[in-house]
Amino acid sequence: MTEPSGGSTDKPRRPVVVPALALVTFTAVGITALLGGLNEAPEQPDPLSEGAVLDQGLYSTKFVGSRVKIEPAQNDWDEEKRFVELVFNVTNNSDETLLVGLPPEKVEQAFSSTFFAGSLVKIDPAFTHEDAGPFAYALSKGGETRQLHPGVPTEVILRYKLQKGQQPPAKITLDVASFEFTAQFNNNVEAWRMIAKEVGEKHLPEIKARVTMSVKKGDPA
Repeated sequence: MTEPSGGSTDKPRRPVVVPALALVTFTAVGITALLGGLNEAPEQPDPLSEGAVLDQGLYSTKFVGSRVKIEPAQNDWDEEKRFVELVFNVTNNSDETLLVGLPPEKVEQAFSSTFFAGSLVKIDPAFTHEDAGPFAYALSKGGETRQLHPGVPTEVILRYKLQKGQQPPAKITLDVASFEFTAQFNNNVEAWRMIAKEVGEKHLPEIKARVTMSVKKGDPA
């Protein structure tokens, strides 16, 4: 009988050598694919520090800095009060007067807000004791206001009260959202709304920037 072309089937095969670099590359690609694909890694927000200016769409915001502010006791039975203050210079880019507002208690509550402070969706470390605040206001002509008028750069103060003996943090980090002028979900009327992603039944804000500010020792108020 004629032997099949190609030689005996009993001849041992030579091992195939795969370069180590190829194995490492294949393994890395495989792990990346397993974790969600090459193009699905979450984008990190822009890291900023005090002095930075951020275009939030609805607002143009300068992150001036953070400080400890001391209010001396007003009388013998009163106590000195200390606050951590975050200072911003904010310009309202819309054609309507808007409110300073307050940061959201939870991230998922931020989406419906067009207030400036509503865009400060996470503050780290958090001030969680009962009378910490937050308290927020703008300074206008030497007085306090809760309003931001169109096109007028305005100093905004966000403050948290420190407990007796509590040390202020060395730095504070803010996750900041932004806004877009677009049609609303339930109609075609365009208006300002926070940029967010729909996750299940929630709308979670997209973080435009992560801003870290050193907390400086302040002077008495």
